Amino acid sequence: MKVTIFGTGYVGLVQGAVLADVGHDVLCVDVDAAKVAALQAGRIPIHEPGLQPMVQANQAAGRLRFTTDAREGVTHGRLLFLAVGTPPDEDGSADLQHVLAVARTIATHMAAPKTIVNKSTVPVGTADQVADTVRTVLAGRGAQIAFEVVSNPEFLKEGAAVADCKRPDRIVIGTASAAAEAQLRELYAPFNRNHDRIVMMDVRSAELTKYAANAMLATKISFINEIAGLAERLGADIEAVRRGIGSDPRIGYSFIYPGAGYGGSCFPKDVKALIHTAQSTGFTPELLLAVERRNDAQRQTLGERIVAHYGGSLQGKTIAVWGLAFKPETDDMREAPSRYLLQALWAAGARVRAHDPAAMGEARRIFGERADLTLCESPADALQGAHALAIVTEWKIFRVPDFEQIAQRLRDRMIFDGRNLYDPAVVAGHGLGYVSIGRPGVSPPDKA
Repeated sequence: MKVTIFGTGYVGLVQGAVLADVGHDVLCVDVDAAKVAALQAGRIPIHEPGLQPMVQANQAAGRLRFTTDAREGVTHGRLLFLAVGTPPDEDGSADLQHVLAVARTIATHMAAPKTIVNKSTVPVGTADQVADTVRTVLAGRGAQIAFEVVSNPEFLKEGAAVADCKRPDRIVIGTASAAAEAQLRELYAPFNRNHDRIVMMDVRSAELTKYAANAMLATKISFINEIAGLAERLGADIEAVRRGIGSDPRIGYSFIYPGAGYGGSCFPKDVKALIHTAQSTGFTPELLLAVERRNDAQRQTLGERIVAHYGGSLQGKTIAVWGLAFKPETDDMREAPSRYLLQALWAAGARVRAHDPAAMGEARRIFGERADLTLCESPADALQGAHALAIVTEWKIFRVPDFEQIAQRLRDRMIFDGRNLYDPAVVAGHGLGYVSIGRPGVSPPDKA
């Protein structure tokens, strides 16, 4: 099928590459000429395992192309995907200016029937706004052209987006049109051979499903972080509690790992947007408000513990930080807990030596040149001259460290673990102090 995708951000680029990889003829459109030029040269702007070789292979095969020409994009595809950003507005609502701008562009250049597929994460009712926008522009042109607007939300996890897109656990399609349903079923047939993953529903339900899914996962994270705070005060071990409740199949193990809070481009934004949507109807979403409050507090926890350990001041102290991205296998630092930690450390007077396997470039872009921040090429380099180590992102390379090296290099021999990566007894056995989330702390021998 001929498919056009407007937007070459995270969702659009992954979706386009994966659709091309199964044989569809995909044209990706973006207004950023520099980005398009880089993509045409086979360079991708994000860190996502498996994406770059897939983009390059499908470009070479002629199934995946990139352009800034919107008219060419509208003409090319029978299916036109909207995969542009919906950043949070000042009141927490999703900003739809890019979505509606693409809708106007499509209507301006449309000369034949089209099916417009909304892949962006958007509030309930956006499909109606897109349809109204297209109708208004068509009417202004004096044109009568049939079109459909479908909701087809994405459920990709950063760091595993290619795998999620190639092997989706569900494909949600919101439409009342039999013709549009048939087109989407044909499009997704290569991903639907083993068993039927397509879940059909009305448009508004599909729009709400995306927000509800992310809000549910965010709720699980905030819940386990709240129980972790209680476990500390009761002398319990949250890791034992996690295993105990996770063994219940009604709960499961996913998203019940205590830590430094959730971040990224989806959970914070989508929880805020769903809260705004609820409040706009006169409904108070008490649970979602509590989820957001708990996460706001949790992202401060690691910094507060480090500052408290040193009596309220970090003047003259250097803290090594392992992990800057909001999660492993991505360079995304949007709303990352590391950003809250760094600000807390700097406010208390500390210098920081940080390392991340993928997010160093993003950190340079965000923070620029600072005398109190050194970006290090390796985890070991970050330890040089540091008094303590803070772990923020659970990258695999941090999971089995050389504790003897850590003990030798850290002046105060303290580890503050925001992801509970280590066994406290093992850490203590190497003469290190250890503070984690929801578990009893361990002091270094000379601090006992």
